[in-house]
Amino acid sequence: MQTRKQNLFTLLMAVALGGGMASSAASAAEPVTLTHIHGLSYSADGSQLMIPSHDGLAIYETSGKGRWSKADGPVHDYMGFSATRDALYSSGHPAPGSGLVNPFGLIKSQDGGKTWRKLGLEGESDFHLLATSFGTNAIYVINHGMNSRMNQPGLYHTESDGMKWTRAAANGLGSQIKSLAVHPANARIVAAGTDDGLYLSRDAGETFSQRVAGRQVLGIGFELDGRHMLFSSYAGKAALGRIGMAPDASAQDIPIPAMREDAVAYIAQNPVRPAEIAIASFKRSVFLSQDGGRTWKSIAQNGAGHE
Repeated sequence: MQTRKQNLFTLLMAVALGGGMASSAASAAEPVTLTHIHGLSYSADGSQLMIPSHDGLAIYETSGKGRWSKADGPVHDYMGFSATRDALYSSGHPAPGSGLVNPFGLIKSQDGGKTWRKLGLEGESDFHLLATSFGTNAIYVINHGMNSRMNQPGLYHTESDGMKWTRAAANGLGSQIKSLAVHPANARIVAAGTDDGLYLSRDAGETFSQRVAGRQVLGIGFELDGRHMLFSSYAGKAALGRIGMAPDASAQDIPIPAMREDAVAYIAQNPVRPAEIAIASFKRSVFLSQDGGRTWKSIAQNGAGHE
């Protein structure tokens, strides 16, 4: 029998991946509605917070008046969305009527999502768990089945935009992987969140050691100076934490807004203003902090974006 927290996580994942939430098209006269949230990333210049969804990219201006808009470009169903200093990477499904093959495999944009280039595995794989290294463009994915470049399920990584993939042994990693993150400067350092904690590898995923125990770790983000990780968790209630890279470092709690039967799904740090971090919840609420998480401003509640 599942525990209450397992039931809650199953419900939250269904909501996050598109379980029955109403859709609403955005226009210049209407506020943006986040029908689902499939990731959270800043643009390289720090001016935009990008939220991939079932129907394209939503954009929040992080400077000026803080307005919401829909990004230029196709309204694809972006999954596994992740940004680096010079590109966006994603997987997912094409927009209806686009004529593109479903699923995408791996795709890349170098113009903020206006256009996308195919990097392989089209029609074969949809990577819901995909993470990139901000400074190196290394990509890690969880693959759930065989495809033409991966001969078995597991954790894989590439530093060649998907031309060559390497399977990692993932020794010591707990079960039920919920999230991945890659160090911004060292492609061999990767973190994973699981049902039983936070794990870290320094050898490209061959071996992992547990850094945080006793809670589900749902989202992870390396701070862009590479010295700490931010992670979200759930153990009876939603929580956000920060931990250093040293093996003996202890996790510190970061206060977050009250969340009822909800939890933080995604975390992002502004690459230009490091004290600014954003979090997005499974139930489509988004919060912004300008002071490293001491105080928070709501910018979307239950999917409804507001200034």
